[in-house]
Amino acid sequence: MRKILFYYLIFFPSILSAQINESDTLNLKADLSITGFGQTGNVDTWIFRANSNLSFKPSKRLVFKSNNSYVYQEFGNNKADEDILSLNFLYLNPERKIYPQLLGFVSTNYRREINLRYLFGAGFTYQIISGSDNWLKISISSEYEQTDFAKANFNLTEYNGVKSISTIRGTIWANGKYELFENKLIANHELYFQPSLEDNNNYRWQANLGIELPVWKYLNFKINYIHTVESIVIQGQKQVDSMMTFGFTLKSY
Repeated sequence: MRKILFYYLIFFPSILSAQINESDTLNLKADLSITGFGQTGNVDTWIFRANSNLSFKPSKRLVFKSNNSYVYQEFGNNKADEDILSLNFLYLNPERKIYPQLLGFVSTNYRREINLRYLFGAGFTYQIISGSDNWLKISISSEYEQTDFAKANFNLTEYNGVKSISTIRGTIWANGKYELFENKLIANHELYFQPSLEDNNNYRWQANLGIELPVWKYLNFKINYIHTVESIVIQGQKQVDSMMTFGFTLKSY
């Protein structure tokens, strides 16, 4: 199943052809970013991250946007990560200053021993800066979430004994893209904070930061940094993860 998802996430966007702005007027936009690191010799190290974005406008008022990523890490022939994340949004009238949205997420996490996590909900987005080259948006939403862990012993003992943890969350997002120095440098970010609305010790936040240097009209060199914090983890695991990778973004626009 993971192999099927991997080929879909990696190759489907590349057949069509950073972050995509759902408020753009184009009916179809897609891009694919591949970053990684490899080392062989006394110690074998492999880090691979692929991220694809797709924005499709099925009607004048509706926009479907999907962000999919795959991460694989191996150190000394020992697998450290193999994670899948799919973020899907349906927007109504995204060209307006404020517009509503539906969302649904699916993910797995090998290191955190999360077999499956799914989340669905609704909210709205406010465009602080709108434009094709520079934009900044703030979103607020509420979601139902369920996480199925491989084990039932956690760093917070009140959750012990149950492998599936469900809750209602509130989410604050900040997404932006900025083209600097006459489009010679592109900076983008996706920041979010997700506290539980039921338990104050159940929360997570993530910062995803990227810098791109245009190489060709449809190709950018990319540096990407991700920092993730989860309050509930299986006992013995750290709550903080971070990763920096280097690679390229292939675009269809």
